[in-house]
Amino acid sequence: MTGSHARIHRLARGLAKWYPRSVEPTTELRRSLSFLESDLRAETVVRAGYVAALPSALLVICALSVAVPSLPLAATLPAAAGIGLGTTHALHRLPVAAATLRRTRALGDAPGLVARAALRLRLDATPERAAIFAARTGDGPLARSLAAHADRTRLGPAAGFEAFADEWQPWFPALERSVSLLSAAVEAPTGERESALDRALETILDGARSEMADFAGNVRGPASGIYAFGVLLPLALVGVLPAARAAGVVVPATVFIVLYDVVLPVALVVAGVWLLLRRPIAVPPPRVTRAHPDVPSGVARGIGAGICGLGVGAIAGSLVATWATPVAAAGLGTGAALAVHYRPMRAVRREVREIESGLADSTAVVGRRVGAGESVETAIGAAAEATTGRTAELFESAAGVQRRLRVPISRAFLGDHGALSEVPSPRARATAELFSVAAREGRPSGPTLVTLADHLTELRRVQADARRELAAITGTLAHTAALFGPLVGGATVAMATQMAATEPTAVESASLGGTAAPGAATLAPSTLGIAVGVYVLALAVILTAVATGLDRGLDRSLVGYRIGLAMCSATAAYLVAFLGASMLF
Repeated sequence: MTGSHARIHRLARGLAKWYPRSVEPTTELRRSLSFLESDLRAETVVRAGYVAALPSALLVICALSVAVPSLPLAATLPAAAGIGLGTTHALHRLPVAAATLRRTRALGDAPGLVARAALRLRLDATPERAAIFAARTGDGPLARSLAAHADRTRLGPAAGFEAFADEWQPWFPALERSVSLLSAAVEAPTGERESALDRALETILDGARSEMADFAGNVRGPASGIYAFGVLLPLALVGVLPAARAAGVVVPATVFIVLYDVVLPVALVVAGVWLLLRRPIAVPPPRVTRAHPDVPSGVARGIGAGICGLGVGAIAGSLVATWATPVAAAGLGTGAALAVHYRPMRAVRREVREIESGLADSTAVVGRRVGAGESVETAIGAAAEATTGRTAELFESAAGVQRRLRVPISRAFLGDHGALSEVPSPRARATAELFSVAAREGRPSGPTLVTLADHLTELRRVQADARRELAAITGTLAHTAALFGPLVGGATVAMATQMAATEPTAVESASLGGTAAPGAATLAPSTLGIAVGVYVLALAVILTAVATGLDRGLDRSLVGYRIGLAMCSATAAYLVAFLGASMLF
């Protein structure tokens, strides 16, 4: 358990102690906590949610009393009650949402798991060995689930495949059909086994394509709604403010700030989570942690970059407008810190992608040479010479380790000094495991390795198709967050500022008859610029996280890096748009 998880658990238990009555959690909550492998009891989560409603409501009452002293209590209490109930509901649903996102990431490995099991069955029609191999060479909840079922039913005829498929069937029906075909292939005659295994893989791949195509079609409408009502309409309304004041409609500064910097971001977060929870499967990038030797330990680099960004932002903002200084400093400082902190992890992921891009070609070379009678050890060296790029270097390194240390293929790739010891690629590691099996099986494994190469190519194609289905949606959200939204926001603020500057100073007081209510002060240009600037930065964070989650899954390092770049871009675009529009109007 990480430190953050431990703190959350302590907080939940501390809150739950204040609710002594018995509660009845839902089955979905119990199942979600079990899937998350959390040591929190479902009753604790429910009690903590009920207790958290009261401090949330009191916090809202205090905040509104300070921000809008004239607001009557009759209006404050409903808002506080709504926030309190919303907090309770959010805490009760949080484990369910976390389990759903984790399950979505897990199902991204379903095609790879079926492919590994099918390949092992080509070499040996023993379901026990196929299940253990597919689970051992995987990484994540899906592989652990198969391992647990295989361990419980090792002596059964299907080696846990049936129980495993039943568990995951509600979330990915194609997995159950594919696993059933794997089990049927074991009983099929030798001449028909190959085609049965091919059908099993085709079934899971077609299921993944179908799920993502349906999701892309269903999500276009909601994503367009987020773009229209969460970005375009709010930014367009900013330009209407001067005309509204001229017509006698006064927008209190507190109301505007709460609406743009609290209500709208919260609504976007809720809408984004709703979209992410409906993604059927996700193929996340390789998980890179601080334990990797190419990733510097600590946060000194990020903090240093953040301080530099803070200084640059403060200087750049002061050249644009007085109010722009805090916005630019916050945007560039936070963005630079995130981008620099997570950049080494991005470099490692890029190296993994380069390796995986050539893995199919190298595996095909090994398979053809093994089928022709060469040993796997010799074929790996030949694959290094026959291919190029980072994959060729990997195979050359493995061949060198095996030749110098006289170790088996598995240790040449996966040992302490192996070629893959510092490469966090489950796909490459699974391929190396199959090379190890092929070294024991000899020449008959050659066609299987060639088939593996075809499977790797097909898996990459399915991933590319899935990303292509969502490219229009994720591209629109990402570009809006980093560029288009800030440009519109900056230009709109400049237009509103210039229009306000040309109005007679007595327009508002005349239109209101001199009876403006306390706390109903209109927006000064500095207040407007800061409020919209905070909203623009919130868009950069929220929309970038949603776009990245839809595209690749919610990997912390990838999301953090892209948010950092988006915040830097959004800050620069906002300032440039304001400055340019001010010169035109």
